[in-house]
Amino acid sequence: MPFLALILIILASGAAVFLMPDFEYTFHALIAVAVISVGLLTVWSFVPYLRWRNTTYALTSHRLTIGTGVLSTSVDDIPMAKVVAVSADQTLVERIFGCGTLVVESAGDRGRITLRDIPRIHQVRTELFRAIDEAADGEPSEPGGR
Repeated sequence: MPFLALILIILASGAAVFLMPDFEYTFHALIAVAVISVGLLTVWSFVPYLRWRNTTYALTSHRLTIGTGVLSTSVDDIPMAKVVAVSADQTLVERIFGCGTLVVESAGDRGRITLRDIPRIHQVRTELFRAIDEAADGEPSEPGGR
């Protein structure tokens, strides 16, 4: 959605500048439009883009590691053996851009983790299922199991 915010802010700023009548404080009004536009772009486009750009995912057959943060970082590990459910959701806009939201439910401490704006969501979901299967195959079977 930061991209949509970027487009809307640019369109609204352009309309405000174009439709502004000529009056005594026109220069001050143009400065106000510019300052408000830059503020909105920073909050609704630039900061979310930086968060998305600085989020990393590492998927192995043993764990899913999620690193987040712009100024400070946080790393979460989810063991594949604890993942109980995975779902992928896409809105119409996300389908156009080829991304989506991945929800990973685990039996661990965190329970449910929502990962937003994942590129190539279906490919990532398939890889996650493959890693879950590999983790399950690598574990010893339970006593009395077949």
